[in-house]
Amino acid sequence: MRITRSWLNEFVNLDGISNEELSTTFNSIGLEVDSVTEYNIPEKVVVGRIVSCSKHPDADKLNVCQIDVGNETLQIVCGAANVVEAEYVAVAVVGAVLPGDFRIKDAKLRGVESSGMVCSSTELGLPPLGDGIMILDDSIGTLEAGRALADYEKFNDTAIEIELTANRGDCLSINGIARDVSVALERELKPSSYTTTQKDKLGVARLAEIQSKGESEANLRFLIAQASGIKTPFLIRLRLAMVEIAAKSNIENLINYATHATGVVLRAYDAEGLKDEGGRVRLQIANRTPAIVDVISCQKTISTVGLNQNEECKAKDTSGLLLIEASYIHPEILVEAAAEGKYDKDELYYKTSRGSEPNLEFGLEYISVNLEQNSSCKFYEGHLTVSSPWEPARISADTQEISAIIGQDIPKTKIVSILSNLGFGIQSGSDGKFVVIVPRFRHDIKNIQDVTEEIVRIIGINNIQEKPLAFVEHNRHNDVLARHNFKKSLRHKLSAAGFNETVSYIFADGAKQKKYGFDSVGNVLDLANPIAEDLNTPRTTILVNLLEAAARNVSYTERSIGLFEIGAVFDRTRQQSMRVSMLFSGQDESESVLNSGKPRKVDFGSFVKRVQSVLGEMKMVACTYHNELIHPYQSANVIYRDRLCGFITKLHPAVQEEYGLGDTFMAEFEFDTLMPVHINATAISKYQGVYKDLSVVIDKSRRYREIDNALGELEIGILKRWYPIDVYEDEQLGDKKSLTVRFFIQSYEKTLQDTDIEEVMQSVMNKLQEKCEARLR
Repeated sequence: MRITRSWLNEFVNLDGISNEELSTTFNSIGLEVDSVTEYNIPEKVVVGRIVSCSKHPDADKLNVCQIDVGNETLQIVCGAANVVEAEYVAVAVVGAVLPGDFRIKDAKLRGVESSGMVCSSTELGLPPLGDGIMILDDSIGTLEAGRALADYEKFNDTAIEIELTANRGDCLSINGIARDVSVALERELKPSSYTTTQKDKLGVARLAEIQSKGESEANLRFLIAQASGIKTPFLIRLRLAMVEIAAKSNIENLINYATHATGVVLRAYDAEGLKDEGGRVRLQIANRTPAIVDVISCQKTISTVGLNQNEECKAKDTSGLLLIEASYIHPEILVEAAAEGKYDKDELYYKTSRGSEPNLEFGLEYISVNLEQNSSCKFYEGHLTVSSPWEPARISADTQEISAIIGQDIPKTKIVSILSNLGFGIQSGSDGKFVVIVPRFRHDIKNIQDVTEEIVRIIGINNIQEKPLAFVEHNRHNDVLARHNFKKSLRHKLSAAGFNETVSYIFADGAKQKKYGFDSVGNVLDLANPIAEDLNTPRTTILVNLLEAAARNVSYTERSIGLFEIGAVFDRTRQQSMRVSMLFSGQDESESVLNSGKPRKVDFGSFVKRVQSVLGEMKMVACTYHNELIHPYQSANVIYRDRLCGFITKLHPAVQEEYGLGDTFMAEFEFDTLMPVHINATAISKYQGVYKDLSVVIDKSRRYREIDNALGELEIGILKRWYPIDVYEDEQLGDKKSLTVRFFIQSYEKTLQDTDIEEVMQSVMNKLQEKCEARLR
């Protein structure tokens, strides 16, 4: 974005502000200055009035001019073709030194004396204004022959190029820049007085009408004027050159000037070519989509709002009737819609895609005044208008929160003042709270952080006091973190127990799950568009995935395969839960000298020990799970902290054979049942405990679970725990078997006497005789 100081000064008073201070201000409020170019007219360059101009007697391309420079009339030979059209020009008199150390001296050109030089813009160090010399007019001030050109402040200007971030489309105009600068410098914007002086106007409805169907995102306002003799004043040509906007036709120059000044996107059409057979201009607003809106007249599209304009319909300097369009469309909506289709875009799309000025009337007022000053024109009363619904965003704000983000206490009055001056609305509340109403031209403001950034910009980042970072960590302990930490811990334990982690898809082959007797989510809840034919349904178990992974490892000649996965599964209604699944197959240990290269195979006992090293204390009871992977005799439910958490099993021989596996063992647990629970600390006895073994004879068919349940009925405080240590069978016992159980007995109150111990053991024996028909061995 390029601006000039004098142009900016028309919007905000810059008196007493040096270029250096202005650049510093720009940088401090986030408008990064990329370059500064100062223009200064050399000494002895004055305004000259051409008294006469005649052809050089000995050169077809030269003219001999008599030029009044105030105190004398100079004869100057000039080679510029446009000198014959000029009245006032810039004259470098003898003794002037122009850029490039070019000194002006008396000279004789083809036999004719010449005292001075009529200058072009580039010869004075100004940007190019086209071919030929500069032709001055009163747009720079009252022209006086002989007055130093440097006395006209519009010449001694400064061009500033500002690098804008993509979200600051509101600053793609002189008006937008002035809005921010006025707040930073604590100076009010100059009141706009862009009103035409014409009093007698015909109503626009006499000549034109507009029709719109349906809701669209476009905002449009049209002005109609009769105009003739349109010209581009010197000042406008000079400023457009300084901001690097190419000079075009006079009407285009005025349109570009107004757009750059106000930020409102303006387009001009030849309205004579848009009249129907009845001599009326009929505009239709047609929505391709809510964001792609065409303006149609005489059955042809004259523009697509925010994107382009039909070149055939553009206004020319000779157009007697002008239709001027001002438009606005939300940039984010426009860009998204434009990306979905291949649309032609013109140079104004850069502004519309980043955010133009939504105050359309301001833009039309500005161009109207410029037309009135630089042409003979007559305006029609009123505008043709189409508006889209819009509700401003409201952001709840708190003085304390804003101060905390900034790291410095900012008074509420200061915050409100800054935001109000930047164009934000404020609804005050109590206790430092208030609501910020975001203006339409600041579409990029979404949250309290964005609001805070606006305040920091104006205060100035260099004015924020430096202090150490105060980092206060909030309590992050919650169920999510607890689950994450436990999962991490569980993975480490499983790895330490000889299992390797696998990661597989949460999708599975529905037919295979049904084959092995697992639940299915059903056809209605299956995947509509699976990524592969064999991944067509959410999985209800992880065990099948582990089996397939184990089979692949066998094909890689792995001899010891330990796998686990902690992942999601789904029930019949597609509700998600977490499971922990394990598999071990093949060798239980590595080949070594210790085992003569013949390591033992994994069995049910060794697999249980691996699982127990991960979970800790657990119990196993008769298996109640049913699927085709479970072995009919070597399987069990696992009880963990008195809760059923899953099952452990040897893989069914038929499935082992199908997958080409040796003896394979598996377990699958509900993740939630394994989650750690808070356990209150209990007292530890200071008295020595006693271990006591008891061997009993019971029926071979009796399970240990029955023994355990019977002992659990005892309510003996000093009997702490028990567990089996030996099972013995031989021919002498017949249909009986010997079971040895070890008991731990301890008192919190005293050292146990033999009588205390014998009393406990007698109670144990009595209970086993009663419940399990046991007899002492």
